[in-house]
Amino acid sequence: MTVRNPVLTVPLIVAGVCLAIPFVAMLWVDSYARLTPALIGIPFFYWYQMLWVLLSTLLTVIAYVIVRRREEAVRRERHAGGERG
Repeated sequence: MTVRNPVLTVPLIVAGVCLAIPFVAMLWVDSYARLTPALIGIPFFYWYQMLWVLLSTLLTVIAYVIVRRREEAVRRERHAGGERG
């Protein structure tokens, strides 16, 4: 049995970028360190961070789906290859 090294593909890079975006957004403090514009009386600083909670969830789900599809494709490929060989 041979062990293959994981191959870095475009979908996996996209998944990684989806996971990195929230970190960059939260580490770039100057982008949200202010009080205006307020949303229904809530200062920008707070609602911006709460918005990123939702966006981070969405981006994590997208990354998860991409990785799971890749794993399924690899599993199908191995299974099909095992039946032929």
